[in-house]
Amino acid sequence: MAHRLAKTLGLPALIIALAALASPSQAHDNSLDAQTIYRLSLAATCANCHGTNGVSVAGDSIPAINGLTTAQIQEKLLGYKESDLPGTIMPQLAKGYTTEQIKIVAEVLGTKN
Repeated sequence: MAHRLAKTLGLPALIIALAALASPSQAHDNSLDAQTIYRLSLAATCANCHGTNGVSVAGDSIPAINGLTTAQIQEKLLGYKESDLPGTIMPQLAKGYTTEQIKIVAEVLGTKN
């Protein structure tokens, strides 16, 4: 469900919606659990460069990631983290994530194909 919401709403909008749902002022409990919010928050960081739906607003200089599978995203992020793939900013960013966090980002953003 979280993957479908992220694709439909875009990650920044989804995070705002999640915060509203989790607010204690809700008359009934329809909030998402903390683990789901954590997972979506990790993936939302990618939207800064890759766009809210994985389509970069910077054109060709930043690749679109919306068509990548979970395995492809995880492989690329691990490649950047381990300095196997060259890049400008991605190697630095990927090194800041644990292997488990990279797996989570890939699961949230990747297609299930």
